[in-house]
Amino acid sequence: MISDEIYHGLVYDDKPHSILEFTDNAFVLNGFSKLFAMTGWRLGYIIAPKEFVRKIHVLLQNFFISPNSFVQRAAVTALNEEHPEVEEMKKRYDARRRFLLEKMPELGIKIPVEPKGAFYLFINMSHINKDSYNLAIDILEKEGVAMTPGIDFGSRGEGFLRLSYANSIENISEAVRRLKNYIEAKETLQKPS
Repeated sequence: MISDEIYHGLVYDDKPHSILEFTDNAFVLNGFSKLFAMTGWRLGYIIAPKEFVRKIHVLLQNFFISPNSFVQRAAVTALNEEHPEVEEMKKRYDARRRFLLEKMPELGIKIPVEPKGAFYLFINMSHINKDSYNLAIDILEKEGVAMTPGIDFGSRGEGFLRLSYANSIENISEAVRRLKNYIEAKETLQKPS
């Protein structure tokens, strides 16, 4: 089993879980970009069953060079020390999440599953346009709000957009205002005259 746990620890109202709670026969992939906000430093790690460690080492030594030494030192610090700023960051993300969970229904946008971790909402915009790629481009061009098309996550994501709340509450509020303008303009166009 391979478990991508890049958002491990970045959860709300619950304890983070790992596949390692259920089995030691698993590969856990993780990194520092999400929980420790080390985006762009490109450092990750793998927890693997002992019998695979040497094989992974042989594979990696032929494909990768070492990350910068300061990034490695930062990672050691991230793993070994307490970081109250991480808890503060999670509180800010949670406040932004709650803000959006309140505002999206006011815009007529459905959120089928309330996010419990990470920093994204997957919003149902199929009432505006079922083609999520063209919808995302249209919103970007007309209102300057960037969102990821749901189709990028597979065919069942069609009609959805992924909205990140890894930004200031002021910018998120502005994005909501612009999204409201977009929706109202679309609804006006769709009304029979």
